[in-house]
Amino acid sequence: MQSVAEFHMSFDLPLERTPQQQVDTQLGALRVELLREEFEEFKDAVARQDVVAVADALGDIVYVAYGAALTYGIDLDAVLREVHRANMSKLGPDGGPVLREDGKVLKPPSYVAPDVRRVLLDQPPLFLD
Repeated sequence: MQSVAEFHMSFDLPLERTPQQQVDTQLGALRVELLREEFEEFKDAVARQDVVAVADALGDIVYVAYGAALTYGIDLDAVLREVHRANMSKLGPDGGPVLREDGKVLKPPSYVAPDVRRVLLDQPPLFLD
């Protein structure tokens, strides 16, 4: 996150230190478009079975997602930790995964959803120097 913050500061791009409920509509739309473009590059790379292009596209997706998080003042690392905690609760009662036919991990009754609201409310101001 710090390297993406460095990029934002170097290029005078929007960067918030606390979660923002509202962001300029055009800025939000730009963030959506940037992620869409990177996702399309990923899809194309997968279709071509080009692992270098897949890696490049995934790196760009993560970089742009971190940029979007900074635009909204979100500590994405903290959110990812909470999402990971929730995802680990998807293990079934026997300690193993519950999988759909296509390999998607399913949520058993013991699943506990991520509390992203709590993460944002507890988030201290981002230290981005």
